[in-house]
Amino acid sequence: MQARLLAQRDVRTPTEARRFLAPGREQLHDGRGLLGLEAAVARLAEACRRGETVAVVGDYDVDGVTSTALLVAVLASGGARPEPLLSRRHEEGYGLHPVHADRAAKLGARVLVAVDCGTNSRAAVDAARELGLDRIVVDHHLPDDGPPIDALLVNPHQPGCSYPFRDLAAAGLALKVSVALLEALGREVPWDSLLRIACLGTIADVAPLTGENRAIAALGLRALGNPRSPGLQALLASAGLKTPLSASDVGFRLGPRLNAPGRLATADVSLELLLARDPARARHLAAELEEWNRRRQALELRVLEEARRMLDGRDELRLGVAWGEGWNRGVVGIAAARLVRELGRPVILLAVDGETATGSGRSARGIDLHRFLSPWSDRLERFGGHALAIGLTARTANLATLEREWAAAAEDWPAEPGEREIRYDLEVEPQDLGLSLLDQIEALAPFGAGNEEPLLRTGPLRAGAPPRHFGTGHASLLAVAETPAGEGAASLELIGWGWGSRLDAPPPRFEALVRLERDRWRGGLRGRLEDLRPLPGGAH
Repeated sequence: MQARLLAQRDVRTPTEARRFLAPGREQLHDGRGLLGLEAAVARLAEACRRGETVAVVGDYDVDGVTSTALLVAVLASGGARPEPLLSRRHEEGYGLHPVHADRAAKLGARVLVAVDCGTNSRAAVDAARELGLDRIVVDHHLPDDGPPIDALLVNPHQPGCSYPFRDLAAAGLALKVSVALLEALGREVPWDSLLRIACLGTIADVAPLTGENRAIAALGLRALGNPRSPGLQALLASAGLKTPLSASDVGFRLGPRLNAPGRLATADVSLELLLARDPARARHLAAELEEWNRRRQALELRVLEEARRMLDGRDELRLGVAWGEGWNRGVVGIAAARLVRELGRPVILLAVDGETATGSGRSARGIDLHRFLSPWSDRLERFGGHALAIGLTARTANLATLEREWAAAAEDWPAEPGEREIRYDLEVEPQDLGLSLLDQIEALAPFGAGNEEPLLRTGPLRAGAPPRHFGTGHASLLAVAETPAGEGAASLELIGWGWGSRLDAPPPRFEALVRLERDRWRGGLRGRLEDLRPLPGGAH
């Protein structure tokens, strides 16, 4: 079965299979192939040798915070004096702004480095130039059609860059700069330390876990199993995680904790945790993240429930758009992502604050949301992002018109309105859902965008016990396979995360789409439910 799964991932030869199943550092490309990297590293090496102050401006999400942490740590180890300046979502908003250049100059910086932002920030870059700052931008966002910025740009999407892998997250690019800078300074490269942080940003930013990103994620997750820094130790303990760690642990446990402060206030606490060297301080910061995350969950739940009601019954729309007053704009992106999983179509949610509305969009498979919305960019106050996720600000008075125009344009999308097609990887008899199959599946990890966790179709099944509810809206059901008379029935616990009451009255006979996983708390196997459908027959 593993061979079939590999073939579905375009892995065809024994050599390709060995590389896929055993990601190693040899699969990381030479960062010097990135246009602008050598010039940027030369300037940063000079700053290290001279002990100059370097301002590092990063975005407030996990990718931006981890990228900032990498550059700050490496610059400090090289002799420079780095000053991190994270963007503030509710003050200046996403990206590099002239105010960052002002702050950098007041700190005595000679160099300004923007990471995970800056590609299209012409006003901010010009302000930095006028203040006498040398400018470096390390970013993975798509350049617009305007003139290039007046800075040393490290971005695989810029014209003229022939780097062989274009889908690096900002954390991956910061890794490349860090490695090249350490080598330029004649320092040993602490690969495990760098990869631990780079994998957090890569996975949390939903970068495709293919090619070089797969190697970064796999190597980083392996190193995270033995964290050396007090900050990472405290974070893992606070999240209650056990090794070995998976990409879903980062995406659903660590990422939300690191993201929470930046969504609601400032990401400074997350950055301080990643850089923390004192265990007591690290534990205190991890506890702060827990509190921020609880507040984030409550605000997200409100947005999710209200947006769900607004979109309920509007299955004819291929693009879901909703907005509301009092919504926290820091959580609309997470709520949009959850609705995409529920509805199987792109969703845009906006928080209204007087005359403006700020929001985020998340895409569904096969739809480049950034490209789709680009024709309206001149009618938006702000717009940016990439194929799977966008951010935007619009005039509140224009929202209804924009929604109508987007809905009309989305009619050209290939999917039928309301259609939710689910494609599975393998059809497996219930009795074959065992440890041997799980071992083969786990060898394909880490899973994420571009390398989805295999989805299995299995059945026929019946309920072996009443459903069990736990947590906030979660449910589980013991499923028992139909077997010939005299044979023992195979059983599997089905977990429905967020399924609420959907398992309260299971069909007498059904099949399920599941992702097989190991129950790390109680042992054994379980199936994470994607869908459950009735089968004919089996009435009691």
